[in-house]
Amino acid sequence: MEEVIIIKYGELSTKSDNINFFLKTLKNNVDNKLSGINHQIKYDHGRMIVHTNQIEEAIEKIKLVFGIHEICIGYLYADKALENIMANIYELVKDLEFNTFKVVTKRSDKNYPGTSTEISKQIGGYLLSRLQDKKVIMDNPDLVINIEIRQNEVLLYFNGEKGLGGYPVSTLGKGLLMLSGGIDSPVAGYLAIKRGVRIEAIYFDSPPHTSPMALKKVEDLARILSKYNGEVRLHVINFTKIQEEIIKNIPNYYLITIMRRMMYQISAILASNINAHIIINGESIGQVASQTLKSMQVINEAIKMPVIRPVCTYDKLEIIDVAKKIGTYEKSIEPYEDCCTIFVPDHPVIHPDIKLVHEYESLVDFKSLIFEAIKTRKIIKINENDQKSYNDLL
Repeated sequence: MEEVIIIKYGELSTKSDNINFFLKTLKNNVDNKLSGINHQIKYDHGRMIVHTNQIEEAIEKIKLVFGIHEICIGYLYADKALENIMANIYELVKDLEFNTFKVVTKRSDKNYPGTSTEISKQIGGYLLSRLQDKKVIMDNPDLVINIEIRQNEVLLYFNGEKGLGGYPVSTLGKGLLMLSGGIDSPVAGYLAIKRGVRIEAIYFDSPPHTSPMALKKVEDLARILSKYNGEVRLHVINFTKIQEEIIKNIPNYYLITIMRRMMYQISAILASNINAHIIINGESIGQVASQTLKSMQVINEAIKMPVIRPVCTYDKLEIIDVAKKIGTYEKSIEPYEDCCTIFVPDHPVIHPDIKLVHEYESLVDFKSLIFEAIKTRKIIKINENDQKSYNDLL
């Protein structure tokens, strides 16, 4: 009997025409996550089986892979005789703590004698005769005993552990995450990754107004996201000149609106350069002045690229709950401010006038400043193993 890991697909099973693409991508993502662990993966449209002698270590890594509905420890053996199947099950369950159970049988080998229901009843009766004070119930039993009778083997497994769900990363393309040091944007990135979007990230640095620790904080957040995404390329934009020109030339109450428009324009150009299809950010409706519906409309007008806001309908407590779950919350609340927070005016406009915005933007040669910011950006490649490398793109 071989102990194996069983991966169930859940939502992926609804894919029909392109399920092979999704499953192959999931297999590759699991392979990458298990790098350094001796393993072999086999899969069909029903489930994926991981063969390894490092079960617990492998499961901890697989838990971070999107596209998985459930993870179970299973037992694989070649002897298909029913009396031996029953004896093997008894040996596995006799020392487990449970009061109620049910048996679920599936037969892909249709030549195997008896129907699935008949086999389940036989196994259930056998176990009841040997396990004292146990009961069979069909709804919400303590233990579900799953038996799959295949062409050349039998697969046995019990209750599993819930996976992350979603789609395998990269199956839905690439997005550029506007990553700040706050609570919201890492959560937005995580939720986009969950839907199969592989992310790269952009961060707007404003030295000396922002500290090196603010950048370090964002690098750490990107490293946490890399557990789910794989390597994250963090594009660091020097935003100082643009921000100083805005402060010098633009009325105070329009600072945030025009600053955000410049960030959007830079992000859209960069997204096109890296073949990303969308921009992702952590805006939540009504949370701050730049996130009123009117402000979003005016800021969005600066670009044509689609912008998705995964947390736009979440309240702050809901966002915090997800941040704690994925491990970004404690890092996000560290007291290092980014360039979006250090120059916030006392009374920012919440219903900006697009005509005034265009008038104010004509006061500064933003086009050349944007080009320079993109040209001089620094790229930091970050992965979950605390490794990073730098590239300057000129």
